[in-house]
Amino acid sequence: MPTVVHGVHLTRTAENVSEIEALGELLGGRVGLAGLLDNLKYRAQPSSTPRLMGRAVERAWRWNDYDCRDHRWWPQGISSSADAGESEKYDGHRLLVTTWYAKDLGTGSFGSRVTFVDLDTLRYRHVLLVAPSLDTDGTLTLRPLRIHAGGIVWRGPYLHVAATSRGFYTCHVDDVMRVEGDDEWPDRLGVEAGRVASYGHRFVLPVRFAYQARAEAGRPRLRYSFMSLDRTTSPPSLLVGEYGRAQETTRLARFEMDDVTSLLVHGEDERVQPSWLDDRGVRQMQGAVSVKGRYYVTVSRGARWPGTVFVGKPGALSKRPLAVPMGPEDIAYWPSTDRLWSLTEHPGRRWFFAMRRSWFD
Repeated sequence: MPTVVHGVHLTRTAENVSEIEALGELLGGRVGLAGLLDNLKYRAQPSSTPRLMGRAVERAWRWNDYDCRDHRWWPQGISSSADAGESEKYDGHRLLVTTWYAKDLGTGSFGSRVTFVDLDTLRYRHVLLVAPSLDTDGTLTLRPLRIHAGGIVWRGPYLHVAATSRGFYTCHVDDVMRVEGDDEWPDRLGVEAGRVASYGHRFVLPVRFAYQARAEAGRPRLRYSFMSLDRTTSPPSLLVGEYGRAQETTRLARFEMDDVTSLLVHGEDERVQPSWLDDRGVRQMQGAVSVKGRYYVTVSRGARWPGTVFVGKPGALSKRPLAVPMGPEDIAYWPSTDRLWSLTEHPGRRWFFAMRRSWFD
């Protein structure tokens, strides 16, 4: 068994059962991910020149014109149905799931959302993440989930979404709900006169619970800037890391995952402690994934220069410049194809793309 690292840990909150039930009653029940896949609205387009985006890029796709140019919503995290389960498919579909966070353009932040992409049809749809709550009188309130959402892991039925210093939030894919007629209120979120406004999103996904970041006195709290799944460990593990500049820490940590529940393994005191923690990451890490003990770390050089991937083990990571497009973010692994997946964030230069892991050998 790995040695437990003391000093930093996570605590899991109670589930928002009543809150989600109340939202479901208002919206006519859950449609789940299956219902969303029947209503994919937008289409991504393949790039004809993927290698020009980066030396490691094998295939690349761009979002539709609006999503490519949008200055409010910025892509960040990436995971897939290959992380979700051994079949690497959901109901027969090969899927990517990405996160986006919203910048405040003068009307307040719209929070964060996830996007499901069917890799066979290239159809996709956005789903707004919401935090439901019930007042003392039973009144339902909806708030946006205002987090950077720099990483995501889809495991079993759960989506774990990074929330930096707060830890991360967890949603259940069966909780996806459809909002009727929300195009009338594109700049509002909430419940008014028995109707739901959701910033123009036709689908919403409520938060089930949170894993809250904690630290003992004298220890810096771990920041959950990004995350990925490592299925090559036994049991599978959640790899998390910190984006750090100047004197900020750049730690990487692992948490064991229960193969049955798809949740983190906790101790008798209900604390979730990392099984491994290392402070030898690299500056300005945007994402990291590990395969059979080898790490692949993305680093951005801004909106004008291709990004870098660092490869190896913490403390001995080698630099592979010009490997990926400008503004690379989170990174994930697809085992059966031995491909790494990532995405970029800057308006006008937004792609999601696949890389052969063997290219880095």
